Amino acid sequence: MARKSVGSYSAAPGVVAPRDRSLVTVSTLIASGQSAQVTYHLSRAMDDGVTKAEASEVVTHLAFYAGWPNVFSALPVVKAVLEKRPN
Repeated sequence: MARKSVGSYSAAPGVVAPRDRSLVTVSTLIASGQSAQVTYHLSRAMDDGVTKAEASEVVTHLAFYAGWPNVFSALPVVKAVLEKRPN
């Protein structure tokens, strides 16, 4: 895995579906306080099939496990992405 670039790894076939991999990425970014990267990865997750309801539930769940401050920091970014997506 160390030899593969991020793009080739995320496109690699595997057991974990792209939408699930995207949810893990978004969750990890929020949990580690990397809000600046959430816009791209949440948009990609939604392109991979994650719904607005699922994204909202994941963010709510993260608040309890990753900390409220990390989630509150990511909320404006998440809200902006969700508002730009069609219903």
